[in-house]
Amino acid sequence: MRDKSVTRILIADDQRDVLEALRILLKGEGYQTETVTSLAGIFNALEKKEYALLLMDLNYTRDTTSGQEGLSAISKIQAIDNMLPIVVMTAWATIELAVDAMKRGARDFVTKPWDNQRLLAIVRTQIELASALRR
Repeated sequence: MRDKSVTRILIADDQRDVLEALRILLKGEGYQTETVTSLAGIFNALEKKEYALLLMDLNYTRDTTSGQEGLSAISKIQAIDNMLPIVVMTAWATIELAVDAMKRGARDFVTKPWDNQRLLAIVRTQIELASALRR
């Protein structure tokens, strides 16, 4: 596995406090992070750099809770990098939403508020799996 100090994670969420909390958490584990606040931001970032993992919210428009914005973006993201592990997050989790996200290609599903240790374990596992698959 690559050294975590050069392992870059893209974090996407429309709430800046969530982005900051995730940035601090992941930085504390030695990960390099970049943050974006929209789906357009995800696509712009992916066209410029490679990432070891994408941690993304499913809702970006104010007062939306269906997750459809994020779900519809998963296949478009995979068209750019089909090996990129996508971990989705939402405060509006249902079993159906989690299943739908996984069917579309998300590698894991995290409910907000998240448990730090569980989230870090998911991030580590998905980066290691992706690294093994890329070899």
